Amino acid sequence: MDFAVLLPWAVFIGFACAAWAIMSWMSGKSSRADQRLDELRNPLMRSKDKADEQQSMLQKAAPARSKALQPKSELEQSKLKVSLANAGFNSPHSVEIYLAIKFASLIAGLIVGSGYGMASWGVTQKGIAAAVGGAGLGFYLPEMVMMILRKSRQEKIFLSLPDALDLLVVCVEAGLGLDAGMRRVSEELEDTAPELCGELALCNFQLQMGRPRRDVLHDLGVRSGVDDLKALAAILIQADRFGSSIAQALRVQSDSMRTRRRQIAEEKAAKTAVQLIFPLVLFIFPGIFVVLVGPAAINIVNTLLPKMK
Repeated sequence: MDFAVLLPWAVFIGFACAAWAIMSWMSGKSSRADQRLDELRNPLMRSKDKADEQQSMLQKAAPARSKALQPKSELEQSKLKVSLANAGFNSPHSVEIYLAIKFASLIAGLIVGSGYGMASWGVTQKGIAAAVGGAGLGFYLPEMVMMILRKSRQEKIFLSLPDALDLLVVCVEAGLGLDAGMRRVSEELEDTAPELCGELALCNFQLQMGRPRRDVLHDLGVRSGVDDLKALAAILIQADRFGSSIAQALRVQSDSMRTRRRQIAEEKAAKTAVQLIFPLVLFIFPGIFVVLVGPAAINIVNTLLPKMK
């Protein structure tokens, strides 16, 4: 083969290997001194049992692969944990797995973009731009997927919350406590509202483990990311603190949420007429125009052509 044909592929392979080496060096293991300092901070790290050896390959590789993308401050790390929790990922290793996936997506995007750019334009500005674009797309793709999952989950929780509150009001007024009512709601609505029932089941588990109800309800609002659920958690915390009727507070909150959901539906219905203008003008009106004006235009053309001759 010609040297001019092999040169772009050789440059691409060298560039990919260099990028992989740099990323591996940046995400390499910590030194022995750092490990000993971590062991001094947390003595439990010295006694690792066999359960650590049975972790999946992704969990084993996640800390090393995600070290280069770890948040620099505790505030950023907390925001990332809350964002993953809003999307439904509450595992202790969710941050490391997410950053490892992001790192792998970055490398895959870089390789695909570089390969396409080198094969199409060679070592030129367009080829380099394709490599950078592929790396950027691979870097931000997990964030876009997580944002879509987070919005979808929050919408499902918001739509199923009034029905769950109505059932919770019935349970509380029937004589059950708040904890037993939440357990009953999570069992009854497991098929129709799995996202909300999963959050309530987690709250019940934390309450059984001895956590204070105030902290559990506060974490419920933060973990879900739904404003209405945050307001409900604040109302329940205050009702529990001041000794007011929980059933009355739940009923008022349920009516408020149902009214808001109805207002949102009415707002979307009012916007429908304006939103239909664009498909009507672009797709439906041209067809109607052709059907109505077409025969008249054909008659006009047939009438004028003989006279012009």
